[in-house]
Amino acid sequence: MKQVGSEIVLGQQLQNARKKAGLTQQELCHKAGLSYSTLAKIERGAIKAPSIFTIQSIAGALGATLAELMGDIGPNAPKTSKKRSKSGVRFVFFDINGCLVRFFHGAFTKLAHETGASADIIESTFWHYNDAVCRGELSVEEFDKLFAQRIGSKAIDWQHYYLEAAEPIKEMSELLKWASENYHVGLLSNIMPGFIDAMMAREILPNIPYSAIIDSSQVGTIKPEREIFQIATQRTGVSPEEILLVDDSRANLMAAEKMGWHVLWFNDYRPAESVVQIRSTLEPENV
Repeated sequence: MKQVGSEIVLGQQLQNARKKAGLTQQELCHKAGLSYSTLAKIERGAIKAPSIFTIQSIAGALGATLAELMGDIGPNAPKTSKKRSKSGVRFVFFDINGCLVRFFHGAFTKLAHETGASADIIESTFWHYNDAVCRGELSVEEFDKLFAQRIGSKAIDWQHYYLEAAEPIKEMSELLKWASENYHVGLLSNIMPGFIDAMMAREILPNIPYSAIIDSSQVGTIKPEREIFQIATQRTGVSPEEILLVDDSRANLMAAEKMGWHVLWFNDYRPAESVVQIRSTLEPENV
């Protein structure tokens, strides 16, 4: 029987990983988007059950997978023994917007209705600033302020509109859960700060043991830029030819393919057909 609690062991492992990466607590907090007190308590073992999403953020900042950071600790720790598909895939990255969830039209329509701004102004304003926020160059608060100014509104809470409109694509949610039982899975998304955690909290995204979450706002680069795929490859712990990306953007898929990844285009107008293709690609090799 273990005499040391799992929270103590986890704290020690996090501290060792941080020191191995050559980071102070303050530096890791900055990279992971955490408060100093939260990280300090986790490393001391003072938080009995830290959020799995907090640990994922720390893992991402350290360039490690969740499995590497947690080992066998906790019920959510991913198993290291996973299958390989006939095509050689061991790790599957899923895009979020347009792949796991739909949101654009609903959010834009509601925002136009409530503010009185025209739909074309709202969409053009959103896309004008979206990349900067997804890179972490603008905060969500700064984005909200600029958005409100451009459309003539007193204030905008974009995350509220996004979450209210975000509709999980049922077929993909089920596929993701199935894939996580057979392969290492992760999220690779151009996304605004804090949105992934908010979607997890609302169960808009499946609550499963992701081996890696590549949040563009945390890593400072977006798809289809080469840098984000380099970071993602490093965090999988597998070779490029063992990674599959499921995405709804042709540009993102072509960039991943240049890195040596397998790629599959997801058609959100025909999700069932896309799911069949993905399952076929992930058919396990004969043992």
